[in-house]
Amino acid sequence: MTIIKGKKINMSQIFLQDGKVIPVTILRSEENLESDLENKEIVLVGKSKGKGFTGGMKRWNFTGAMATRGQSNKARAPGSIGAQTPGRVFKGKKMAGKHGNKRITLKGLKIVKVFPEKREFMVTGPVPGARNSKVLVEII
Repeated sequence: MTIIKGKKINMSQIFLQDGKVIPVTILRSEENLESDLENKEIVLVGKSKGKGFTGGMKRWNFTGAMATRGQSNKARAPGSIGAQTPGRVFKGKKMAGKHGNKRITLKGLKIVKVFPEKREFMVTGPVPGARNSKVLVEII
């Protein structure tokens, strides 16, 4: 297992001879690369984009209240948060809070193309994080 420290550069596409399109993410390595890495499976670790303090609809995909029958100011409210008996809110309750900015691990990605002279390589699919964010690539 080889670990490559890298940086997310941008997203792009590759067009194959038969007309298929493969979405790829371009990554830049901190060390030199070998060209024999193509078509190898990888496990990628990155940090997702932070979205700040968000409500229940954005964070947990709550549906919201209906838009009729006298509804005025509760359209995006989460609703009830529990019964009266425990007298507290249970840990892990889905509520508004900080969203994103977490470590994400993606498995089953492949290296599509390697550019050793630029120290860049292309990985299938999306990679978590913003441009210029750090990623770890583990070659299986």
